[in-house]
Amino acid sequence: MEEKKKTEKLEIQLDEETAQGVYANLVVVNHNETEFVLDFIYVQPQGSRAKVRSRVITSPAHLRGLIRALEKNLSSYEEKFGPHKEHASIARETDGQVH
Repeated sequence: MEEKKKTEKLEIQLDEETAQGVYANLVVVNHNETEFVLDFIYVQPQGSRAKVRSRVITSPAHLRGLIRALEKNLSSYEEKFGPHKEHASIARETDGQVH
């Protein structure tokens, strides 16, 4: 007997504050054996201090899906608007320690 997969609808709720979003111009990525931590940071021009605006903690499997979604969306963006130059300060990897 074949089992039919249930198609469940996911209702995603978004409150007004979260819907406003936050701007980040730096991402610091840390990891351990079971999770990745992405700290989204805003660095002011000529600023000597920066503040983490949002921290996302996720599993390696979810990070792989995020990478695929980002690659797909970036390809779509570049098809429409052309390639975008990468800036050296956009992302920084650390030694794998979670702070």
